[in-house]
Amino acid sequence: MNSALQDKLDRAPTVPGVYLMKDDLDTVIYVGKAGNLKKRLGSYFRNANQWNLKTNILVQKVSTFDTIVTRTEKEALILESNLIKKHRPRYNVLLKDDKRYPSLRLNPADEYPNLTIVRKPVKDGAIYFGPYASAQAVRETLNIVNKTFKLRKCKTREFKKRTRPCLHCQMQRCLAPCCTDVDPFIYENMIKEAILFLKGRTPDLIREIKHEMMGAAESHDFEKAARLRDRMFALEKTIEKQVAVTTDFKDRDVLAMARTQAFSLVTLFMVRGGYLMGTRHYPISETLAGDDEIIGSFIRQYYEKAHFVPRQILVPIPIEDQTLLEEQLTESSGRSVSIIRPERGEKAHLVAMAVRNAEKELADRIAAINAGEKMLSRLKARLKMQQMPHRIECIDISNLQGAEPVAAMVVFEKGKPKKSLYRKYRIRTVQAPDDYAAMAEVLRRRFGKGKASEPFPELLMVDGGKGQLNIAVNVLCELHLNGRFDVIGIAKKDEKRGETEDKIYGPGRVNAINFGRNGELLLFLQRIRDEAHRVAVTFHRQRRNKRTLHSSLDTIPGVGKKRKTLLLKHFGSIKNIRAATFDELNALPGITHSVAASVKSYLK
Repeated sequence: MNSALQDKLDRAPTVPGVYLMKDDLDTVIYVGKAGNLKKRLGSYFRNANQWNLKTNILVQKVSTFDTIVTRTEKEALILESNLIKKHRPRYNVLLKDDKRYPSLRLNPADEYPNLTIVRKPVKDGAIYFGPYASAQAVRETLNIVNKTFKLRKCKTREFKKRTRPCLHCQMQRCLAPCCTDVDPFIYENMIKEAILFLKGRTPDLIREIKHEMMGAAESHDFEKAARLRDRMFALEKTIEKQVAVTTDFKDRDVLAMARTQAFSLVTLFMVRGGYLMGTRHYPISETLAGDDEIIGSFIRQYYEKAHFVPRQILVPIPIEDQTLLEEQLTESSGRSVSIIRPERGEKAHLVAMAVRNAEKELADRIAAINAGEKMLSRLKARLKMQQMPHRIECIDISNLQGAEPVAAMVVFEKGKPKKSLYRKYRIRTVQAPDDYAAMAEVLRRRFGKGKASEPFPELLMVDGGKGQLNIAVNVLCELHLNGRFDVIGIAKKDEKRGETEDKIYGPGRVNAINFGRNGELLLFLQRIRDEAHRVAVTFHRQRRNKRTLHSSLDTIPGVGKKRKTLLLKHFGSIKNIRAATFDELNALPGITHSVAASVKSYLK
């Protein structure tokens, strides 16, 4: 430890606070909190014999540190969480954002609320259910709700304009409040039942429906009793598929963890009303943290965004700051929350089951990664590449007889699509139907920016066969990038010539590369090409529709975006604008005498 660091450690305060460790580049590499800053920092730099792997690697990279003093350890816990989100330090536990997971949203403020699928819940007063593990899971849940409860299906915009019931009403899956007089009390009861179901209170809901059914039968309202019976049977059939894991019928979340030297994963069991409602797995970014720190960090980061916090959270190991975390969760949720590490009984069995699931999921993911690495290794050998193709890029051109030419570039990393790196290009310099010139333009825009073009792929694939491949090779030579990475071209099979599979061409080769028994490698390259084609065609269709479906107002001199919006908002349609008088047009704010005259003249 250098003298400057030693001097700073000697002057460290003995009060609660947060410390930020930095490397030689003044980058924050770790954020921590402590009840006694001097004592905690001293444990890093003075107790050399007690260093674990994490501390050893971390301390070797620390050049300096900063401290922020807080009044209490609880304030330090909150500040630590905010600083981790801000700096995203290399050696802290970082939970991946789960905004991609779908949830169901219900806004009770609406006149007749309905359920919609959202992927990013916000604090807007609505009720959210989920998040669900996949789009398929949320669709299945929504399908059950639609079959069992007759909530409206149409969107709010359609709901206000609809003049007659839709097919859902005819199928008796909707009460059609858009067109018929529906008693708000009846609809509100339906909403309450749907909420009970989505919160996992299906047994309570079945008991309520059964009681209501018996009352209807005693009143000789047999039609109502029959409807309630059918609803009860549908819910009972649904609950048969759910797994009962506890006998006390309480809500709780169960956490488990599995890890190897290179990978860490946290598994979450969501138990509602004693039934296992869902399982989620969260890979943890590469970290040197201990097991207790991973679980504690997961709890802080996950429940900060969760719209439901159960009263009990079961954990597999004791965690640091348990009391502080319980206080924080209790304050944020508005009710008492306990973090429990069970040692016996059905709760301990539940944690053990979660641990087994975490270990299995981690083993499956490692096996998939190893299988992907083996496939990429075989692809490298088959194509005789210089490097392992961890990053593969594919470019495809799309146009319709030269109109609205566009291109798309897709990126696959370690054998999987990386959609955040996809790029779309509008062709600027080519007007005629010339795919070669369009490909050359895109390649120059992708790779012609020097350092800004990095990172480069290990393998570039162009769609179009030998011609496009030659264009790619020439452009890369022009940019002095020849030899930096491998390039191939892919061409569709010619069935008229008896070809049975697509062809892969390499630079300087007359014949296509023969994959022989390694057909799955060719299928993998085809999948990348098909993805590039899908993105390019979709983008081209969007551009073409935008050009075709423009408003007649776009051609009128003096009518820009604001005046166009004003006219359409006031009159509602082009037909009504055409029928308006000169004085009605001229009376609008922002519509001058000359503009009103132009509108009448052009729309005449």
